[in-house]
Amino acid sequence: MSSIFGMSHNWTLIVWTLIAIAFLIVFIAKFKWNPFVTLLLSALLLGFLTGMKSMDIIDSVTKGLGGTLGTIAIVIGLGTMLGKMMAESGGAEQIATTLVNRFGEKRVHWAMMIVGFIVGIPVFFEVGVILLIPIIFTVARKTKMSLLQIGIPILAGLSTVHGLVPPHPAPMIAIDAYQANLGKTILYSLIVGIPTAIVAGPLFGKWIGRRIQVEPPAELAEQFSSSSTRKLPGFGITLLTILMPVILMLIGSIASIVDLDASSGFTLFCEFIGNEIIALLISVVFSFFSLGFARGFTKEQVSKFTSECLAPTATIILIIGGGGAFKQVLINSGVGDAIAQIATSAHINIILFAWFVAALIRVATGSATVA
Repeated sequence: MSSIFGMSHNWTLIVWTLIAIAFLIVFIAKFKWNPFVTLLLSALLLGFLTGMKSMDIIDSVTKGLGGTLGTIAIVIGLGTMLGKMMAESGGAEQIATTLVNRFGEKRVHWAMMIVGFIVGIPVFFEVGVILLIPIIFTVARKTKMSLLQIGIPILAGLSTVHGLVPPHPAPMIAIDAYQANLGKTILYSLIVGIPTAIVAGPLFGKWIGRRIQVEPPAELAEQFSSSSTRKLPGFGITLLTILMPVILMLIGSIASIVDLDASSGFTLFCEFIGNEIIALLISVVFSFFSLGFARGFTKEQVSKFTSECLAPTATIILIIGGGGAFKQVLINSGVGDAIAQIATSAHINIILFAWFVAALIRVATGSATVA
């Protein structure tokens, strides 16, 4: 790869990356190209611009797409089924009504942040989003609030916990690397995380919600915010159903952390049911009974719900896969290393430096754990 206007190798990589990102934004926003197709084209463009071999680009794209969707596709599929059962049974309506009644409409966005923070402790960010989407749509409809004012606090709670609080992979990797004390790390992560979630969630959500109105795809909104005309299920059974994957994952995480006997059958069983895929699968099957058959739905109706709900997620899954392909080209082309090296040569405050490098690599790779 030749340099541009005599710039260093690292800065040349950065410029090519900015061009690829500009191409991505322009073709999606201005020319309305399909985001999945555009992401793949942007990944190919970046690969060629940075001097990667053609077969290496293809390998990066396929591995990035496949690696990203390996777990995510299953999680989205199962999570969407669980969300559909909550919507059709009236479970999402029940939770939304209870939250609005307890906190009041003016403070319900604070409740959303708390829900996101609690649900996010043992659950991956993507899993938490999928689990809570029905509640976001239903609360927004009931309160007539902006979707952003309701959704951003949940995202802030989930994201803050995912990036800072053990037993999530990123903080656990950091704990292992620095031989840090687990208890102190959890304490400090809460001290930093709770104010961060408040500022990024309810406060920012209320501010931006007044300025930007978001209209989600009609079929997706209808799917998750539709509710049955039947009597609503109880708050307790609904809460148990949505928190079941959280509880199972928490059991698995505790077993991994305590690790009294890693080879014991009980520990292995806890870790097995605590895996996000198994936990969601168990929860979906449980929801067939708790929110399906127990509510008077027939097996044909339950089957119909869980089949129809997958169609709107196909585009989302492909876009996530395309993002994974673009991410892998960013990594394999050396852009991530270039960002780190450029930031290292800058003489800035060490705290700002650490934050800046982390933020850049987080954006470049698209994953908090990878960053």
